[in-house]
Amino acid sequence: MNLEQRIARLEALEAIRELKHRYLNACDLKQVEVIRACFAEGEIAIDYGPVGLFGDRDSFVALYQSLACNERVIDLHHGANPELELLGEDEAAGRWALYYFNLDAETGATRQLGGVYQDRYRCIDGQWKIVATVFRAHSMVESAGSD
Repeated sequence: MNLEQRIARLEALEAIRELKHRYLNACDLKQVEVIRACFAEGEIAIDYGPVGLFGDRDSFVALYQSLACNERVIDLHHGANPELELLGEDEAAGRWALYYFNLDAETGATRQLGGVYQDRYRCIDGQWKIVATVFRAHSMVESAGSD
């Protein structure tokens, strides 16, 4: 691998990291259009287990908006330990650990979970996008809060 190829590889990996961080931050900040822009247009695969299966970004974003976009929902998505692999010039795969914290600001109820994302990415028109993602939780702790 020559120097130009090595630099291109590093730039691609960094762009994918930035994409995932942008997605997680947008979820916390309830930035619906930023979330939508993290995914490719058209047919994609989103499998968030009990949350649902989605074949396009708009159906996922609609559910996200209905569940999370209100003042009582406070979320923290913390992605870590990325393992990224370039599969070609415009395709990549990644695994991320997630720590998630959710607070119901009205009742004080909380939920914490840990899990793993398995993602597929594609570079489309010079921009990396999520084309497939699966999330599986491996641990969860909930507290009821008070009504």
